[in-house]
Amino acid sequence: MSLLSFNQAAGSSKDKDAKVRPMAVVGSFYPAQKDSIKKLMDSYFASYAKIEAKEQIAAVIVPHAGYIFSGAVAASAFAQIPTDSKFDHIFLIGPSHHVYLDGASINSEFDYYATPLGDAKVDIELCKQLIRDHHEFVYNAQAHQKEHCLEVQLPFLQYRMKEMAPIVPIIIGTQSLPIIERIATILKPYFNEKNLFVISSDFSHYPSYADAKEVDERTGRAIENGKLDEFMDTLEYNKNQRVENLATSACGQSAIALLLYLTQQDKNIQINHLLYRNSGDSQYGGKEEVVGYHAFTFVRKKEIEAKSSFTLSEKEKHALLNIARNSILNELNRQQEPSYPKDELSETLKMKCGAFVTLYEDGHLRGCIGHFNNDTPLYRIIEEMAKAAAFQDPRFMPVHRSELDEINIEISVLSPLKKIRSINEFDYGKEGIYISKGGRSGTFLPQVAQETNWTKEEFLGHCARDKAGLSWDGWKNAELYTYEAIIFKEEKQ
Repeated sequence: MSLLSFNQAAGSSKDKDAKVRPMAVVGSFYPAQKDSIKKLMDSYFASYAKIEAKEQIAAVIVPHAGYIFSGAVAASAFAQIPTDSKFDHIFLIGPSHHVYLDGASINSEFDYYATPLGDAKVDIELCKQLIRDHHEFVYNAQAHQKEHCLEVQLPFLQYRMKEMAPIVPIIIGTQSLPIIERIATILKPYFNEKNLFVISSDFSHYPSYADAKEVDERTGRAIENGKLDEFMDTLEYNKNQRVENLATSACGQSAIALLLYLTQQDKNIQINHLLYRNSGDSQYGGKEEVVGYHAFTFVRKKEIEAKSSFTLSEKEKHALLNIARNSILNELNRQQEPSYPKDELSETLKMKCGAFVTLYEDGHLRGCIGHFNNDTPLYRIIEEMAKAAAFQDPRFMPVHRSELDEINIEISVLSPLKKIRSINEFDYGKEGIYISKGGRSGTFLPQVAQETNWTKEEFLGHCARDKAGLSWDGWKNAELYTYEAIIFKEEKQ
């Protein structure tokens, strides 16, 4: 269902002296006729509008190519914004394709942006205030006159939202991280529940279809992990691979970097990857030189408290076991395909928590690697830890293809660590232990108690000596942490 009444009213109620920015790429990037663009939107959103976010959308990353190439990808992100959302502002942030700037340009000339669906209002006073108060912001007319990266987002927002908030159009013209960090710091007070941030970026430019999928997979993973350093390192890695015809891995890298600056320390932000395509997937595009398109949402979740009531359904457990096995198989086959079907990724599987993956062969340990920090989505952790257990556990030779059918996979999903002052607080048999002292650390999962029949003190002694590299009694003056685990494994065939 399209929602055009507000936008038409907005366009008709503007002051007669208001200045309207004309459309720069109408007719080439998107249709000029309202009916034509509405039909396009109907088809795009029909595929994705069923997916409603349970929590508030804080930001989206969307492509800015011609709609015939990237329109469906952009719609998959905009469809996650509830139609009745009410924001104070929509910050549109994208890269400059025409001029270099030692900072960013904010529109302070036009009161409205024209689109085929009506004129989108600009908060001109806020734009002028940001320029007045911060030297990082200027108004450069050339940066906005022909720029398409923000313009093409407006019809999606107008179509999706019953009431579209005023926009703040920002074009970033530099890749200097110190400058981007200052811009992010300035915008930080606005990154809250009252505002929406729309980040405009395409991804790999001009490699072959196959190369684009590989490059864009790496870049997308880095964004989904939410760490700016990893994102920048991935861009550098892609560059150093000397992929034929690769001009850039993300034309909007500065805008993405700004968003990661805003979110990487916020544990309540969950990053969801929604859809990837490239221009070679369109009937209008070739396979020899393509441009990649990702869609992401940054969701503002309610703070997740550490509690034992956290559960996984049988379907979710099955999905995680499939992810673990498929990731090992893909590594053996040197495949880059994701180890998970998108329709099995529930909200729970996207939560950030720690996990261990343990491999058994003929009832004997064959590998076990885990990750404690609550900094990565669960399904990603399972994928990475499964590969690490199979190929990187220093106690064992890497898993061979001939062994895979004989290997049984066990997964332990961990609650957050809880520091204890006395072993009397340690619920032995139910909780695992994590010992840390002087840069050394080690852990035993809860199930080790059942497997060994040690006493509590023996359990702690073995963990201190055998895992943390301390003395047998080293646990007595070390930091002790406990955690619970949801433990499940594959059924024997």
